[in-house]
Amino acid sequence: MPAALPGSTLAQNLANPSLGAFVIFDPLSGPKGSPLDKGSSGTASTGGLSTGIGIGENDIIAMNQRTPGPTVPWAIFQAGFMDNDIPGEVPTITLSAPPPVVASSAINSTHMYIGGGRSQISGGVSVPNPYTAGVAICGAGQGGSRDGGAGPAFTGFPMKMVTAPGAVAIGAVIEAGWVNRSVRALVANESVFGSSVAALAAAS
Repeated sequence: MPAALPGSTLAQNLANPSLGAFVIFDPLSGPKGSPLDKGSSGTASTGGLSTGIGIGENDIIAMNQRTPGPTVPWAIFQAGFMDNDIPGEVPTITLSAPPPVVASSAINSTHMYIGGGRSQISGGVSVPNPYTAGVAICGAGQGGSRDGGAGPAFTGFPMKMVTAPGAVAIGAVIEAGWVNRSVRALVANESVFGSSVAALAAAS
């Protein structure tokens, strides 16, 4: 069953919803036609994660001049995240100067799932065979679609910690490729998990 958005109708959820508050979901079960979308026809579910608590689109981070290092990366780090992080992907972290920031990311489903999210039988033994493409925590709502790419194996849209260079309305681009789907417009130097304009590749 694909993920249902709480602000969309049943008909919209069975198609490709985008209305309501922004919610996160599992890339392997949330998008319609994803590898674990096993529901019967005409049904939709939460598609929810059992991990990822504390990650969402509505946590807007601002600099606090009363704390050490009043910079955007410090504000993000003090809030418990890292600049440029894509939840669910494996980060390569730059430590040349505090605070740490994400320099690049790679997909490996062991970062999200116990056992890697996929296994294969070898000699009668189940061996982890992690996905290395198409897996990151996805989100939809506030105008952002649940599914994207070519069907029938639809894919979701990941998120990234990005920072507003100035005023950014809901639905507008925060940084190139990442859109504000939070509960309000942003002002300069506020950071949030932006929603990607590009869908993930098919999980493989």
